[in-house]
Amino acid sequence: MFKAFFYLLRDYGVPVRPTDFLRLQKALGAGLVTNLMDLYVVARSLLVKSEKYFDIYDQVFAHHFQGKAIDESVLAALSADIEDLLAQWLADPKNAPFLSEEEKAALRGMDPDEVMEYFRKRLQDQTERHDGGDRWIGTGGRSPVGHGGFHPDGMRVGGAPGNRSAIKVAMDRRYIDYADGQMLTTRNIGEALDRLRKMTPAGPRDQLDIDESIRETVRKGGEIELVFERREVDKLKLFIFLDNGGWSMTPYVRLTRTLFNYARGQFKDVRFFYFHNCVYDVVYEDPMRYEKPVKVDDLFRRDPETRVIIVGDASMSPYELTHPRGAIDYATPQSNSGLAWLRRIKENFAHAVWINPIPEDEWNVSYGTFTLNMIREQIPMFEMSVRGLEGAVKELRSRYPKPLPNEVPRATNF
Repeated sequence: MFKAFFYLLRDYGVPVRPTDFLRLQKALGAGLVTNLMDLYVVARSLLVKSEKYFDIYDQVFAHHFQGKAIDESVLAALSADIEDLLAQWLADPKNAPFLSEEEKAALRGMDPDEVMEYFRKRLQDQTERHDGGDRWIGTGGRSPVGHGGFHPDGMRVGGAPGNRSAIKVAMDRRYIDYADGQMLTTRNIGEALDRLRKMTPAGPRDQLDIDESIRETVRKGGEIELVFERREVDKLKLFIFLDNGGWSMTPYVRLTRTLFNYARGQFKDVRFFYFHNCVYDVVYEDPMRYEKPVKVDDLFRRDPETRVIIVGDASMSPYELTHPRGAIDYATPQSNSGLAWLRRIKENFAHAVWINPIPEDEWNVSYGTFTLNMIREQIPMFEMSVRGLEGAVKELRSRYPKPLPNEVPRATNF
């Protein structure tokens, strides 16, 4: 029963290793599982290494042990991982072999269902790249699945069409960007932002280090030696500035709210501030931007390792960025231009990014292209998608801050 469960997980793309399965057997033998819920928890903790597979694990578990149907659409959610692996195997494909008409005719034909089944089986048992040959997902051979080879009834996997004989196509390049730019949800936000955590040892040495205790005990000839270490705690400090003043952000309320809710619930040391269009002398801790003003200069006295995320569409009048009194709200305290304040943020915090809910492919054609590009010259900008957040996290985790950008333009007219 468990063996079939193991293979079913692999059939649906969960990368379960035989060693993980053996650990599950040990857990069962040790009596750690007494009911179905125990089995669900123990098996998931031992077999699933990334939360990205939790959904498919839940469905496979329910199907195998409770007979519930599996939503086949979940396979699409795994396509990005599979595509990454296939892209490595199929890069720089070799040319197709020269085959005589007799050799072509001798290749066994497959119908579409057989090709799909063959492709899934190869995904299960293939572990490395193959070029040539007639079995694996590879290049330059006679296999029914791959790229750059030849088969009269095969599946082209990635790349551009060749002899146009494929009866199935996978990883068509038209769909690659869609996978990376998928809509944000709390779950995939977690996938992207959890890497931002900065885990460091802190506090008293009250955490038993089992591996080191065993090592020291062996080194002392069996005399028990317990080794304690400090717990690892998240030392990440985060400022998130949210554009919350005009109508232009209205279409992106749901996206921004999803990001806000995740950050508020998952990061311990995070402070939210609100502004309208651009940051000036004062930001606010209340969304109405009225009751709790905070001087930005005061924030500069905080830990310079604090990560700064600015969220906004960057669309505004150019005056709002370049004029010392260009803030659109009459009552906004302003002693310098918006660009000058953005530059000061970069100077005082080693890591700062701007996250824009406008899709990146619209940045050069949107209403706010001019100001958007001016801001990008000061602070790295990323779109509010999974791909964008991963880029932002990479920037925020960079060990050494990049050189400061060029001088801020101080022009006052256009």
